[in-house]
Amino acid sequence: MKSSRIVGLGHYVPKNIVKNTDLEKIIDTSNEWIIERTGIEERRWFDPEQDTVSNMATKAAKIALERAKTDVSEVDFIVFATITPDYFFPGSGVLMQRELGLQGIGALDIRNACSGFIYALSIADQFIKTGMYKTVLVVGAEIQSSAIDKSTAGRSSAVIFADGAGAAVLKAAEPSEGGILSTHLHADGDFAEELYVKDPGSSRTVRLSQELIEGSTFHLTMNGNAVFKHAVVRFSEVIAEALADNNLMAEDIDLLVPHQANLRISNYVQKQLNMPDEKVFNNIMHYGNTTAASIPIALSEAWEQGKIKEGDLVCLAAFGSGFTWASALIRW
Repeated sequence: MKSSRIVGLGHYVPKNIVKNTDLEKIIDTSNEWIIERTGIEERRWFDPEQDTVSNMATKAAKIALERAKTDVSEVDFIVFATITPDYFFPGSGVLMQRELGLQGIGALDIRNACSGFIYALSIADQFIKTGMYKTVLVVGAEIQSSAIDKSTAGRSSAVIFADGAGAAVLKAAEPSEGGILSTHLHADGDFAEELYVKDPGSSRTVRLSQELIEGSTFHLTMNGNAVFKHAVVRFSEVIAEALADNNLMAEDIDLLVPHQANLRISNYVQKQLNMPDEKVFNNIMHYGNTTAASIPIALSEAWEQGKIKEGDLVCLAAFGSGFTWASALIRW
């Protein structure tokens, strides 16, 4: 059985930088409050004249392909993770496929929110291991800033969520060359409404009405306390599961790349695992929470900064809406 290796990474973030001091002008908040609660200092919000979910993903994918020294024509399949597609349907996977000139190959869109990239990575891994595909493009991309309530009423989420895209090129390899050791996927729908956007939903008599437009159900709703309490437990559990499955210990991890949900969550998990700062990569302070794009952006930046070397053991972990949570253990 083949192994699947990440051979190229890339990311793209909008040029529009929104600092905490900018939010102070439109929301009853402060730079100090945001940093204390989230660790975020600035984030990127898309430019409607330039950025779409699919074209941000395309830019990230082209960088990843170039770094992988892989021609776009070699890509056999696309797995695209997003909860903010450009259209209600079809998914953004086919739109990126069109921009890349890959008409004809399969494009799979998944909607697993903050865990989306690891779910997508796991799907690509299975396709490669079974021999169905040799080269798979895995992407996470989001535009969240257009869905949040940018008022004091929506303050708890408006200061957190942001936009961007990240991509990875996976190729078939021999197990001796390293690659994805295992992935672990979980969900619990009992908590679906603790973090969600209700509308536009198909189970309404009228999918779009003036009453809905004037209401708040188009905006993100989040029970922050519930998310935090579950996240810190599930993060630790799913990392431990990955390590146990491979007969490894936390001290064997060379770099942990957690989903960038909240710096307090990352710090809590780091403390639980007794990991030093240099073994945990965080960039939420610069980009906010970009949902499915969070891990590939962080992974791409970590690689750029030389924090990932051949032979390193890299652990990815995520938790988010659904609730869903996941981990992946990779021998680079």
